[in-house]
Amino acid sequence: MADKKYSGKKQSTAIPEMMGKLPPQAIELEEVVLGALLLEQDAYTIVSETLKPEYFYKEAHQLVYQAITNLFMKQQPVDMLTVMEELKVMGKLEEIGGAYYLSELTEKVASSAHIDYHARIIWQKFLQREIIRVSSDLQTKSYDETVDVNDLLEEAENSFFSLSQGQMKREAMQINPVIDEAIARIQEAGKRDDGLSGIPTGFTDLDRITSGWQRSDLIIIAARPAMGKTAFVLSMARNIAVDFKKPVAIFSLEMANVQLVNRLIVSETELPSEKIKNGNLTSYEWEQFHTKITPLIDAPLFIDDTAGLSIFELRAKCRRLRSKHDIGIIIIDYLQLMNASGMNPGSREQEVSMISRSLKGLAKELDVPIIALSQLNRGVESRTGDAKRPQLSDLRESGAIEQDADMVLFIHRPEYYKITEDMDGNSLLGIAEIIIAKHRNGATGDIRLRFKQHLARFQNLEDDILDSSANAFYQAPDADIHQTFPSKLNNDSSDGFTDIPVSQSDGPPPF
Repeated sequence: MADKKYSGKKQSTAIPEMMGKLPPQAIELEEVVLGALLLEQDAYTIVSETLKPEYFYKEAHQLVYQAITNLFMKQQPVDMLTVMEELKVMGKLEEIGGAYYLSELTEKVASSAHIDYHARIIWQKFLQREIIRVSSDLQTKSYDETVDVNDLLEEAENSFFSLSQGQMKREAMQINPVIDEAIARIQEAGKRDDGLSGIPTGFTDLDRITSGWQRSDLIIIAARPAMGKTAFVLSMARNIAVDFKKPVAIFSLEMANVQLVNRLIVSETELPSEKIKNGNLTSYEWEQFHTKITPLIDAPLFIDDTAGLSIFELRAKCRRLRSKHDIGIIIIDYLQLMNASGMNPGSREQEVSMISRSLKGLAKELDVPIIALSQLNRGVESRTGDAKRPQLSDLRESGAIEQDADMVLFIHRPEYYKITEDMDGNSLLGIAEIIIAKHRNGATGDIRLRFKQHLARFQNLEDDILDSSANAFYQAPDADIHQTFPSKLNNDSSDGFTDIPVSQSDGPPPF
């Protein structure tokens, strides 16, 4: 065995000592933590979730901690003798400085009272070193003209995303404070006139089943093209922001923000979409426009139309919005247009799995409900009659989405499939069914809403008061109620979607 101290070799990962500065480190705390682990039988269970071998600055300390980890995994006791024997098996005892160095580690500590606090400082120092390493590497590559800038951005995104993910650790909590929080939320809900515990949608029957959208929930709203997914969430976002004054963030990965706002304007003002687009309004219509648009102007609605948004970008944007504007709910249109940039998925299904899992994690982190729209596969179109009603197996990449979601809702409009009456003879014209197929914390069921296609608006059945002039304009005999403009991605049969025929008419196209 060696008779001298280990000289202090640094970890193998090179950290540049720029401007004469040493990389962030806490050598003394590393010695204290390792000494406590050698002395205290239960110390490892306290730090095992915080520390990994590579978090230590000195390579000798990395080897000692690896030996301790090996013993724990083998359910063997951890002390100076067993660690020494494990280092012999690893062939690393002499490399760390022999038994003498292990004995010196035990002399560095009196107890393990503050081992958790010390372990967190070691982890923080490692994180600082990693930030320096990543930044230095990116700086070097930025000077290399042969490196593609898009690849460099993706590498940067992936690297910092991985580092930030490491911070998302929460300690187990004793039940008392959790019960206190639950009681506080129940009392808060009891003070409300509507009796809801979550964010109300403005759709009475839906709120009755869900008690509003609940914090930290991931809600998937899925439908076939032309069922009105975007119209549904826009109607809901308008209700939340305008009627209930709750800030809403909408991430539109396909439609531009002006297009979304135009749809809101048409819905709010009840003016023809074509007139809104070309500005050909009469003086009376301009007056109606300015009067009815007023509630939207100051509404706490935040729209981001970044195309190809990645999970990393979404998380950063949402954190800023949550901090700056206290966002109460996040809407994503739609999930399949997101990407897991830099996460190196093996297939599209694995990528969607990463995205849905990350969205659920983000909902928990920010403690807000996240609503993500999703497409259904073409299997729905091959069925006949009432069998066209969506089901969970119709979700594209359904396994991951169904598993991660707290709620899954489908939008179904029988009228679109030329089904005009239900089994009891009731009219289905202008009726949209919202099917709650999965509800982790409550009941499932179906509700009905009125869908006004010419206004791209969903509303309660009891609120169905038609404007006579608008109704006369849009319900002309030659108008085609099935005319629609589905997503441009639906024309790509290679991605699993089927083409939905778009009929022609002389009337103004609905949004």
